[in-house]
Order: sequence, then structure tokens, then C-alpha cells
Amino acid sequence: IKMCDDMVAMLKQEQLDDTHKQEYCAAQFDTADDKKKALERAVADEGTAIESAKEGIDTLIQEIAALEAGIKALDKTVAEATEQRKAENTEYKELMASDGAAKELLGFARNRLNKFYNPKLYKAAPKQELTEEERILVNNGGTPPPSEAPGGIAGTGVAVFVQISAHSQLNQGAAPPPPPATWDAYATKSEESTGVIAMIDLLIKDLEKEMTEAEVEEKNSQTDYEALMSDSADKRAQDSKSLTEKESTKADLDSQIQEHGAAMKAAGSELMATDKYISNLHAECDWLLQYFDVRKAARADEVDALTRAKAVLSGADYALLQTRSSGFLSRM
Repeated sequence: IKMCDDMVAMLKQEQLDDTHKQEYCAAQFDTADDKKKALERAVADEGTAIESAKEGIDTLIQEIAALEAGIKALDKTVAEATEQRKAENTEYKELMASDGAAKELLGFARNRLNKFYNPKLYKAAPKQELTEEERILVNNGGTPPPSEAPGGIAGTGVAVFVQISAHSQLNQGAAPPPPPATWDAYATKSEESTGVIAMIDLLIKDLEKEMTEAEVEEKNSQTDYEALMSDSADKRAQDSKSLTEKESTKADLDSQIQEHGAAMKAAGSELMATDKYISNLHAECDWLLQYFDVRKAARADEVDALTRAKAVLSGADYALLQTRSSGFLSRM
């Protein structure tokens, strides 16, 4: 009878152990499957993040190249505009110098003609300023030092002589204007000198007009150049700032690719370990889970048989006592 009790107790404990093992396996399978799915999502997410970062880098590379090309083109434009402005300014200065010299020479010629034909309009040369020593000498009856003869071209004092044919009416292929209708072209020397002086005045006006136009054009060109330089400086500063920001963003994306790559590798390694654990879990639990119900029913039958056997041994009358073989459990 004690052996029957021990056998029943052992069968019940085995069943309890199987039940606990079944619960453990089910819980472990659920946990491992959830972890595997989470790791698979993590690997996929890291891969997506890497692809997105690579696309962003490709876009930034194109934008950076465009900005660099734009800055290079802008610098070239600024350099060309600067060279052009220098050339225009040099041309302007040369024109002003030549026209100024021509105007001074014509003014000298007109003054000389006025000396003989229009004395009232003649402007005498300024008197020589004496030094203090020279004034003392003159006051004491001495002779003042002789005035220096004017230098320049033919003693006119004009140091530069330029051709003014480009803007004079005499060399434009047109005949000089006729004298006024009330004048006789060959009347008197005075009338001839008046015509020459009028021609000189006309030439001087042409020079003054050309100089005025050149000054306006120079001023406008300088204003346009300064505006271009200001706009170019602003554009370059803006593009340089954008270029720096894009290069910084590209560096951040490169760093993110490294980080996502490391995270993806770690998640992949953990996923492989989880797959191995699940494989081991299957090796440990599949047989038990597959035959759990069969083993439970077999143990129940065994317990029932042992209970009946114990009753027989205790004197109970079981006319139809049936004992079942426990061979299945022994084979398990």
C-alpha cells in the first residue's frame, strides 16, 4: 500500500513539474518571439535611417557643389567687374586730363586773341609774387628778379598737348560753320578774329560738355559698381553661411550613419543570439509541449489504477477491477 502511495505521489509531482515546465516554455516562447520581432523592427529601422541619411548626403553633396560653383562664379564676376571699373576709371582720368589740357590750351589761345582784338576781355597773367627778400631789394631801389618764362608747349604754360580731333568739329569731316549772315566772311581782321574766337568758344563748350558727360557717366558707373560689390558681398556671405551649414549637416549625417550602423550591427548580433535561444528552447520544450496532454492522461490513468490496486489490497471488493499497463509512462 505504501508503494502505491509513493507511486501516486511521484506521478502527481511529475505532472506538476510538467505543468510548470509547460508554463515556463510558453512564457519563454512569448518573450523570445516578442524580443525577436522588436529586434527585427530595430534592424529594419536602422537600415531605413541609414538609407535616409545616405540620400540626404547625396542631396547635400549636389547642393554644396552648386554653392561652391556659384561662389566661384560670383568671385569671377566681381574680379571682372573690378578690372572693368579700373579700366573705365583710367579711361575717364585720361579723358579728363586730355580735355582739361585741350581746354586750357584753347583758353590760352582765346586770351591771346583777345589781347589784340578784344583788349577788354584780355586777362593778364598774374603778377609774380615777390619773396620778402625781393621786396626789400625793390624798396631799396633794386631791380626785381625777371619772371620765369612760361614753359609747356610754345611758351603757353600748357604742359600736355592732346589731340582733340575726336571731339572737335574741325576733324569730324564737317566744314566749319559759316559766319553769321550779317557778317562778311572777309570783311575785316576784327571780324575774322571774332569768328576764330567764336570757334574756340564752341570747341571749349564741346569739351566742357564731354567732360560733364564723362563725370556723370563715371559717377553712375561708380555707383553701379559699389551697388554690385555690396550685393555680391551679401550674396557671398549668405552662400558661405549656407555652405558652412550644409557641410555641418553633412558631417552630422555621416556621424549618424556610423551610429546607426553600429546600432544595426548590435541589434543584428542580439537578433542572432535570440534566434539561437529560441532554437534551444524548441529543443528543450517541443517534445514536452507535443506530448503534454498524452502524458497527463497516461498519468491520470496510472493514478487511477494505483488507487484501485490500493483499494484491492485494502480489502475492497472491485469485481470488475481493471488494471492498465503503465508501459507508456515507462517508455516516456
